Amino acid sequence: MPETIVVKCGGNAAVDPRLVCRDIAELARGPARVVLVHGGSADIDHLAARMSVASRRLVAPDGVSARYTDSEMLEVVHLALAGRAKPRLVAELMRLSVPAVGLTGLDSGLLRARRKSAHRALVDGRKVVVRDDHSGRITDVNAGLLEALLDAGQVPVISPPALAEDGEPVNTDADRAAAAVAAALSADTLVLLTGAPGVLEDPADETSVQPVCAVPAKGSPPVRGGGMGLKLVASREALLGGVGRVLIADGRRSSPVRAALAGSGTRVVVTEPALAGVGAGR
Repeated sequence: MPETIVVKCGGNAAVDPRLVCRDIAELARGPARVVLVHGGSADIDHLAARMSVASRRLVAPDGVSARYTDSEMLEVVHLALAGRAKPRLVAELMRLSVPAVGLTGLDSGLLRARRKSAHRALVDGRKVVVRDDHSGRITDVNAGLLEALLDAGQVPVISPPALAEDGEPVNTDADRAAAAVAAALSADTLVLLTGAPGVLEDPADETSVQPVCAVPAKGSPPVRGGGMGLKLVASREALLGGVGRVLIADGRRSSPVRAALAGSGTRVVVTEPALAGVGAGR
């Protein structure tokens, strides 16, 4: 059985999507089956500024930060990911003679989510409840669609939004979407590419990469700053969902995926046994 690799390309402006696509093309020409999941934080922020929509974050009581998605921001997210980030990735893969199919979570119900009715967040040190955030947690992945595309030699290129139970779109974190996709496919490896060389002991020192980062099966991840908190939550969900290994690695370098597979970056492990299942933990 060919190895199945799910790659999440971070939306950090420092991550070069051309280098990511070039590496995926090399892997896809071999025996590996590759799925590319992407975010687009830089594209979202750029488009939000053009549309005069405020970009804000919600910080949970455990310190993990996520994008605040009101109705205007949900429109920006959809336009930025489906209209800017995804076409760029698909076009680059096609330029490299790799057949690719761009999908959002809405297409054929690829990503289904449970809408979050309320969020606990910290604002000016006070705990508040936010009720107008259009986001959700993935509950199901149409693995059959992805398997059919992979069997046909295609590289699926996937992004939020997801389809909520009420039939409306909701934003969902792209790292956690990648984890759900990897678990649904029983992937051998999930690679989360970001604008850092891995999980750092000291955020100000890029040489302080942790070769292994242990995450508890429940509760707060050990590192939460710089967007790393959600990546570690996603890593835990993937591992508890049956993914063979999860790597957090530098998306700014040449051959970023193959470098990660060869040992560059950080391997995430779960420290305690727990029941398997996507969405376990936080």
